[in-house]
Amino acid sequence: MNPKMLDILCCPVCQGDVVLSDNEIVCTECGLRYPIEDGIPVMLLERARKPS
Repeated sequence: MNPKMLDILCCPVCQGDVVLSDNEIVCTECGLRYPIEDGIPVMLLERARKPS
């Protein structure tokens, strides 16, 4: 995934900033974790994992 993409992405639930962690996009506000598939972030609530 292109690191510059993180600058324009935000969490679709809370609009919080996101960071890259363990091949996932992680919201710094609510903690939802979104998968990256074939280099493309899947920013859908249905696919997000809740923080543990």
